[in-house]
Formats: sequence, structure tokens, C-alpha cells
Amino acid sequence: MDPAALDHAAVVTKTLRWYGHAARDLPWRRSEATPWSIMISEFMLQQTPVARVLQPWQQWVERWPTPAALADAPSGEAVRAWGRLGYPRRALRLHRAATAIRDDHDGEVPADYHILLGLPGVGSYTAAAIASFAYRRRHVVLDTNVRRVQTRVALGAAYPHPSATAADRALGEEFLPSKAERAARWAVASMELGALICTARSPRCDACPVRSHCSWYAAGRPDWDGPPRIAQRYEGTDRQCRGALLGILRSSDDAVGAEDLLQHWPDRRQAERARDSLLADGLMIVAGDDRYALPG
Repeated sequence: MDPAALDHAAVVTKTLRWYGHAARDLPWRRSEATPWSIMISEFMLQQTPVARVLQPWQQWVERWPTPAALADAPSGEAVRAWGRLGYPRRALRLHRAATAIRDDHDGEVPADYHILLGLPGVGSYTAAAIASFAYRRRHVVLDTNVRRVQTRVALGAAYPHPSATAADRALGEEFLPSKAERAARWAVASMELGALICTARSPRCDACPVRSHCSWYAAGRPDWDGPPRIAQRYEGTDRQCRGALLGILRSSDDAVGAEDLLQHWPDRRQAERARDSLLADGLMIVAGDDRYALPG
């Protein structure tokens, strides 16, 4: 299949039609979802599956229904409430973003992409996603699922580059509808297509609404010929150790002594290294002689 002959408009139309009946009923997609609740979902969904986000998202929205509500709470409470979602620095960044929204934006999540980029923890993807999903603005929204869909359909390759590139963005522009409302719906629909059908490991091409337009399918679904794709290991890593130490602090209302904290990990040196990195990241503070706690 000649990529130059690809009918981008037909791909969009068929994907939107499929999304209309196949989309998951996720709470942050409902009409009553606020820009703030959508922003919370975008922070939580970074590198975390939907199933793990649903309950914590609901708890956060109920506890902190506005940016000001979160900003007024101690940052340590945000870390505590983050639970076992992983990458807890996201909780601190979301707290800092909420503080900036309260102090600099009259408590309202900005709609403008460039203003969103100025918030702590908000990169190009998150800014585009919030502007698109919360305010129906026209932006190229490139998560891993979207990049995989457009790479397979347009370029005939099994996987995109590990990180978003200028070429990915240029390709996204080719698919992007001219009308803002349709562009916003395409953003979420293409993301859903990648999450449910055009998956990384077991794509369901038999159920794909754009199979007849897909260059990768037409080429016989060729194997990946790029650098080896190595799955990230978690067991025994510093990240797991950090999570274990944070778990101890989250479960305690009082400061925890150094020995009580470090004994919860079998490798003492690794535990000390994890403690030091948590202190450096602001996820843990010194609370008296040889005692540690979540930030205040």
C-alpha cells in the first residue's frame, strides 16, 4: 500500500464511527467531568493502566474537587493519597500545578495549550490532552497508543519510535480534522483504538475498523526490525524499593525512625540509596533526629 495514497479522512471517519459504539465508559470522559477532574486523570494515566487509575481517581475527585482544594492541603497528603499508582513524583507535580492554578489562574484550569505548558508537571502531551479533552480544542494528542495506530496505518511499521518525534507530530497533523470538535473526538477515538484493538502485543486486526486502510496489515504485519524492545523490570529495582519505603510512611500518621524504615527492605545499601533519592525529590522529609515523614 502506498502511504501517499492513504485516505486520512476515511481513517478518521471510520475510527469515529467505531468509537461511537465501542468506547469504554470512563468517568473522566462523561459530560459532567470537569477540566480539573480530566487533568487529574491525565496525570494518573501517565505510564499507568486505566484499571489501576479508576478507584484512586474517584477518591481524589471526591476529596479535592477543585485545584484550590488540593492546593490548600499539605503536599504530603497528595503523596499519601497517591497510594500505589507508582511514579509518586506525579502527585507532587499535580499538587504544585494545583497551587499555580489557584494562585495564578483564579482557580480554573487553563484552556490555552501554551499556558498549560507553564504549569508544573505539564508537558506537551498533557497540555494537548487537557486542552482537547476538557475544552474541545484542536491539537495533535500523541500518546503511545495514538503513535502506534498512525505508524501502522500510514507507515507500515509495527511500532513507532520509543519517544514522540517531530515526524510523529507531522504525521499526526495529516490525520487531524480541521474542525475543533471533530479533532478532539479523533484524539480520544484514536487513543481508544490503540488501547483496545491496535495493541502492542496482540493486535486484533480482525476487529479493526480501519484494517482496509492499514499499510502494516496490507504488508502482512511485518515483524519489528528496529532496536530490541526491552520490557522494564520492576522486581528488585530502586523504584520498587522507593515504593516500599513510601508505603511505610503513608501508613503511619507519625514520623518513622530510620531503623524502622530501612529494615523493611532486605538490601540496606539500596534502602539507603532509595531514602536519599526520596529526600532529594521532596517525597520525604527529615522530621527530627533520624526520623522521616511525608512532606507537610
